[in-house]
Amino acid sequence: MKWLLIIAGILLFLLLLIIFTKVKVYLHLYHNKDQNHIKLEFRAWYGLIKYKIDIPLVKIAEDSPTLVVKEKTAAGPNENQTSKDTKEYSADTLLDSLHDTKEILHHVVSLYKIIQSFLKKITIKTLSWHTLVGVGDAALTGMITGAFWSVKGSLLGFISHYFRLKAIPDVTITPQFQFAVSQTALTCMFHFRIGHAMVTGIKLIKYWKGGMADFRTKPLSVLSDDKTNTV
Repeated sequence: MKWLLIIAGILLFLLLLIIFTKVKVYLHLYHNKDQNHIKLEFRAWYGLIKYKIDIPLVKIAEDSPTLVVKEKTAAGPNENQTSKDTKEYSADTLLDSLHDTKEILHHVVSLYKIIQSFLKKITIKTLSWHTLVGVGDAALTGMITGAFWSVKGSLLGFISHYFRLKAIPDVTITPQFQFAVSQTALTCMFHFRIGHAMVTGIKLIKYWKGGMADFRTKPLSVLSDDKTNTV
């Protein structure tokens, strides 16, 4: 009986530790003409647990109308466990993703409230977004700059309304009137607790209606009660 209480206490402690663990997410996005670089890094327990996704190259395939992405992942505090993978994304992939999103909206009751509740638990600590744009024509560049400010203003309004924004965003748009250029650099750090993500997952399961959904993409097909494992 004594050992059972000790084991139960240890399990309870581990469960509480996981629930209150804070996950920090670092997002880096860089775009310069045809060069695109996206990096995501997840950290927990002051860097003892670390996982990084690095997508350094996005290009158009020569033999088919698809996007080729070379993805590099690293895990562990020293990032010594790495793997590389090359994936292709076509128009059909985008259509399948849109179809799966529609399936989720159809099957989950009050999805908007569930997602909104989770977003309120996400704290954005830093956000910087700098853009350099120009098309070689002064008048047209001015119009495009105004359009960019409108888009950024709308997105920042959405972020400030639905997220916990703890710092003033550092946002700039620099027009270049002399030559054509398109460059954007975005850096963001936000964090949330695993317990909040677990609650959101439980709510999604609780408010799921209907039977098996017709998911078309592999990551989402796991949710459709398909027990087949794919490699």
